[in-house]
Amino acid sequence: MESFANWHGKLNLVYNYNQNKTTLIQSKNQAPLKIQRPFYPEGQSICHSVILHTAGGIVGGDRLSCDFHLQSQAKALITTAAANKIYRSNGLQARQNIDIKIDNHACLEWLPQETIVFNGANYRQDIRIELTADASFIGREITRFGRTARKEKFVEGEWRSHFEIWQNNQPLWIDRQYLPGSEEIFHSPHGLGGKPIVGTLVYLGQPVSPEIVEQARNLSISLPPSCFGVTRLKNGLLCRYRGDSTAEVRNWFISVWQLLRMSFLNRSICLPRVWML
Repeated sequence: MESFANWHGKLNLVYNYNQNKTTLIQSKNQAPLKIQRPFYPEGQSICHSVILHTAGGIVGGDRLSCDFHLQSQAKALITTAAANKIYRSNGLQARQNIDIKIDNHACLEWLPQETIVFNGANYRQDIRIELTADASFIGREITRFGRTARKEKFVEGEWRSHFEIWQNNQPLWIDRQYLPGSEEIFHSPHGLGGKPIVGTLVYLGQPVSPEIVEQARNLSISLPPSCFGVTRLKNGLLCRYRGDSTAEVRNWFISVWQLLRMSFLNRSICLPRVWML
């Protein structure tokens, strides 16, 4: 039986575009999820939103659900106020479900801060994105397995991630990952390869030229070749990282984000202010 202390948090956001301004027209939340007041560091057309998790982390039995809808031509950047912490499980699985709908000519940049998976955590995340014609999406996930500053490894528990992006009922990209915690898999070249940090950045919206793929690879010139990969997708781009440094993967992803923004959205990046704290 689940404890009464378990959270069943919900967050529903709807963005509308009218008279050259993107507005958060609907915001419903249930603790521990909250949304900060929208702000516009790039002007009225792009709404920046910051999600708060007031409980500070996720434990076994917690259920978090997020539903984002960008109506036609809306543009939003959504991030989180702090790293997401997945605590050691009490025997129950913690789950987070994110459902996103992006309408015609709308664009969402989903750029949460890193997730830290504690040793012994049992966690599953499901993300499903529905794109209509001419919609676009840029998203990133950075996950640290174990509190490496304390020399902790992820050798107990399990982590699952299901990430799906669809357009007009056709799958564009489906990514299903499963990592059971064990010493062998932590060090296996088919697991973490001894590297505690993995990252994914994906863009879907328009065809990506071979030149942009090559530029994304060149932006990772400071990384060891075994730490990164860049793949051209149908109407998109995928970047992968497996390494030791959050700063390393974050800086590479920011550079690729800048490349994609300039190439497809015709604007430079604007770093969320909460990243500076």
